[in-house]
Amino acid sequence: MYNYYSRGKLLITGEYTVLDGALAFAIPSKFGQSLTVEPLKDPKLVWESITKDGKIWFKGSFSIENDIIVANQQNEISDRLVAILNAANKLNKQCLNSNTGLKITTKLEFSRSWGLGTSSTLINNIASWFNIDPYELLEKTFGGSGYDIACALRNSALTYLLKGNEKRINSLEFNPKFKQQLFFIHLNKKQDSRKGIATYNLQKKEVADSISEISKITSKLIECKNLKEFEKLITQHEAIISGIIKINPIKERLFKDFPGAIKSLGAWGGDFILATGNLEEMKYFKNKGYSTILSFKDILV
Repeated sequence: MYNYYSRGKLLITGEYTVLDGALAFAIPSKFGQSLTVEPLKDPKLVWESITKDGKIWFKGSFSIENDIIVANQQNEISDRLVAILNAANKLNKQCLNSNTGLKITTKLEFSRSWGLGTSSTLINNIASWFNIDPYELLEKTFGGSGYDIACALRNSALTYLLKGNEKRINSLEFNPKFKQQLFFIHLNKKQDSRKGIATYNLQKKEVADSISEISKITSKLIECKNLKEFEKLITQHEAIISGIIKINPIKERLFKDFPGAIKSLGAWGGDFILATGNLEEMKYFKNKGYSTILSFKDILV
């Protein structure tokens, strides 16, 4: 039996613009996803995916025919797994063969709707299993900047800079004095990052100045010593991204009367937002129907 584990992620700064060379700030989450590989007598792949509550949310079987993984049932999840596994198999053909069987079990530590990295943790775990480069597997499957893979592999906050094919990753400690005033609220829906990126690519024009400004904000934010300055920086960040993708910031759209600052995390329109304030002020979101409210220590490594 082999066990693999990858952490989820939150992108604090640099959403969208990280693809064009902005310095991004990201934090691995306490919650991740495991993948276990066990031998089977029958020459097939049996796959089970389990939620954080212990329920099976996907079950399927696959055959290996002439070095090609084939699903024994057709659905969106099976097709996606086939694409990932075949991409991995092309990069390392020593991992699978048609004469032996395997049972694969994945287990999430977070809700699938949270957007903490169901796909990126899977990609990283499969890459570990196949002993291949996770960034190459990501590029051949989902695409994206790769910051989420960097988070999957680490236990500390990091900055991520993409320059052509070069990835510059620096681990850092993010433990601000005002951490008790940082909260993460889930917007009750999952955002499709690939659709968000596609929208960004359609909307963006000349973004060089915006990239530079986002990088400056990231550099200031990771060194920030007080909450007021932090709030100012994330508000500036929201305004810049809003100007690029032509969507009003989430605070203007949904939470105008909230006293603290609010920032979207990752693709706009779903998943988590970051809000500043105290625990009492977080009742504002509960009263609006947003029941998943996590503190800094609840969610971050």
